[in-house]
Amino acid sequence: MKEFLVELTTTVPQGTDPAEVSRRRADESVRAEELAAAGHLVRLWRPVGELRSIGVWRADSEADLRAKVLGTLPLLPWMTAMATAVQPHPNDPGPTGWMCRSGTW
Repeated sequence: MKEFLVELTTTVPQGTDPAEVSRRRADESVRAEELAAAGHLVRLWRPVGELRSIGVWRADSEADLRAKVLGTLPLLPWMTAMATAVQPHPNDPGPTGWMCRSGTW
């Protein structure tokens, strides 16, 4: 699968019943767990104090990402999504942190 950096911004429509917001957020949590288990949701962050998330997602193509992955999110009708295809950078230190070229720190 290809990797995408995805920024999702949620804007709940004014006048939406708080119970509907709570229900969708609970459903969103369940769906995120399912997508993570299937390998589509890799990492997810939320900037402090914002209803926005930034994450690494995987799908076969951007079309599949939008239709078959993000398209299944219960909050999607209230979201805008910006997706950027990404690939590993030659200087990426990987998941372990700082890169060590010489073998010593």
